[in-house]
Amino acid sequence: MTQFLSLDDATLQQHNAYWTAKEITQQPQSWRNTAAIVDKHSAGIHDFLTPIFALSGAQVVLTGAGTSAYVGESLAPHLRAKTSLDVRAISTTDIVSNPLAYLQADTPTLVISYARSGNSPESVAAVQLADQVLENCFHLIITCNENGQLAQQAKDRENSYCLLMPQETLDESFAMTSSFTSMLLATLCIFTPDAQQLECLAQDTELLLEQQLEEIRALAASDMERIVFLGAGSLVGYAKEAALKCLELTNGAVVSYFESPLGFRHGPKTIINSKTAIILMASNDGYSRRYDADLYQELLNEQQCLLVKRLSTSAHRAGLDDVWQGLYYIVYCQVFAFYKSISLGLTPDNPCPTGEVNRVVKGVTIYPLTSS
Repeated sequence: MTQFLSLDDATLQQHNAYWTAKEITQQPQSWRNTAAIVDKHSAGIHDFLTPIFALSGAQVVLTGAGTSAYVGESLAPHLRAKTSLDVRAISTTDIVSNPLAYLQADTPTLVISYARSGNSPESVAAVQLADQVLENCFHLIITCNENGQLAQQAKDRENSYCLLMPQETLDESFAMTSSFTSMLLATLCIFTPDAQQLECLAQDTELLLEQQLEEIRALAASDMERIVFLGAGSLVGYAKEAALKCLELTNGAVVSYFESPLGFRHGPKTIINSKTAIILMASNDGYSRRYDADLYQELLNEQQCLLVKRLSTSAHRAGLDDVWQGLYYIVYCQVFAFYKSISLGLTPDNPCPTGEVNRVVKGVTIYPLTSS
């Protein structure tokens, strides 16, 4: 009998949770599949990117909406540190609402768009606005849907290259899980490939999904009303995504928040009460880790939280860069949000059946950008 996240198929169907559980579980293999796709298309990607980066002053904008925006936010600190590129993460929602504040007309720009469906109104509009505003604009579309508008529009455009993710990452569930991690990993494989870190990450995540489910399930069963996810550097983007997953899958029943460990003391710490859980994503960087440890000990000493959980590295993962380590952490948080949803009697595949939020955003009016 098929099982995902220790629940059999019948139970998953009963809770309308099958797709979320399957898509969380499949991620280690999907990462390997993603790396193989990038390797297969490496020559074409190289030929597309090389003349762009030869342009003086070229910059890279990582963009998407919601979870897709957090792909870029998780990657940007790492890419700035590990490459010579000027990399910025700017959400499509910011670009669409105020394009001239974020796009400089005379700056050659590679826009990397992340999209599960490729049909979100802001995702499509951001590409069009970038072409309208920028004198030298190029697009790398990383998407899970070959039939989406972004993928289709890229076919006949000389300034565009579309990289499709493995078919299974076009998540059927409401919440993005394998789509998020695969698009993020694809970018790592393009710009800072590391087969050793990838395989270490995949193997340890498989162990997490085999050995830690009951621990995470017990954590999710605790009587929390608020939860805070903390991380520094690339882990801030992962903390944002973890908070969103919890908010989405609990349909807002658990108030979730994110911050950096140092930033948490500057006001956000007032969220703490006896019903607050805190999950700290510990950095693998020796310098950053000191600040993680200080806050962790402070929270333990104060004894004001319901619980404080520090996600830390194993000896096996000690050498991973934080952006790779974050993929392990986010799977832990996805599993947590899944079990929390189940414990609240919700349906993870569609936690908001009344339709106020949807798998692909609806109700957005896109206005033309005019000279006025």
